[in-house]
Amino acid sequence: MTEHRAASRYAKSLLELASDQGVLDQVHDDMLSFHKVCEENREFALMLKNPVIKNDKKRAILGKVFDGKVNNLTLSIFDVISRKKREALLPAIAKEFHFQYNIKNGIEVASVTTAVALTPELRAQIEEMVKKISSLQKVDLVEKVDQNIIGGYILKVGDRQIDDSLKTKLQSLEHKFSQNPYIKEF
Repeated sequence: MTEHRAASRYAKSLLELASDQGVLDQVHDDMLSFHKVCEENREFALMLKNPVIKNDKKRAILGKVFDGKVNNLTLSIFDVISRKKREALLPAIAKEFHFQYNIKNGIEVASVTTAVALTPELRAQIEEMVKKISSLQKVDLVEKVDQNIIGGYILKVGDRQIDDSLKTKLQSLEHKFSQNPYIKEF
């Protein structure tokens, strides 16, 4: 079984269990914070994947780091996965849980790249565009700043991309000028 498939199954089970117990939002927050810890602390993520470190030690580390800071259901899933010797899947489970949570709650995740930070008015306009594109009423907008695009924006919604950046427009114009039909080549 591939890592993604296993992580997806664990995430789906956790999502259903959290929903049944009425702690879905708390577990979602826990999974987001766990994912953030793995992203920001490379040593922690490598420890989870290291086969040399015993599973009991990994379970103890997870308990010490997250005990009292996360929901009991989250600690339970950490414990179950540690006992099954699948700790390396935890970062993928956290990511997949967030993805499935968004689907369950009708939230569209979109990313926008601009040359400067968005103002609240522009952010609202882009969120409206995403709502029209996706036909969902909730939007989780991830903002990125990249000065290389010069101006405009690049919006990614699902598998769609709208590139309205000045950099792309200039590259297109440069390509058109390089193919001048009025000059005969000898």
